Amino acid sequence: MSNLLAQRIEEVLRPIVGTVLASVSVDLESKRIGKDPESITRFDLPDIAQNLSQQLKLVVGPDLAEAAADKVRELA
Repeated sequence: MSNLLAQRIEEVLRPIVGTVLASVSVDLESKRIGKDPESITRFDLPDIAQNLSQQLKLVVGPDLAEAAADKVRELA
């Protein structure tokens, strides 16, 4: 993954969900907005963060999911 923004999103998620799920999450959420991880920009962060908030609730609970989404939003 050479897109710096995708790498930074993955770095935010890694301590919360682990290395594998962080990577999968970046890939999946990029695809949800019609892109691949290499083409996301800071303008995509609000949508990616919102989707992550919803998807991560199932894995880590609503509070931690929203905290992770907030950190992703702050990358803009």
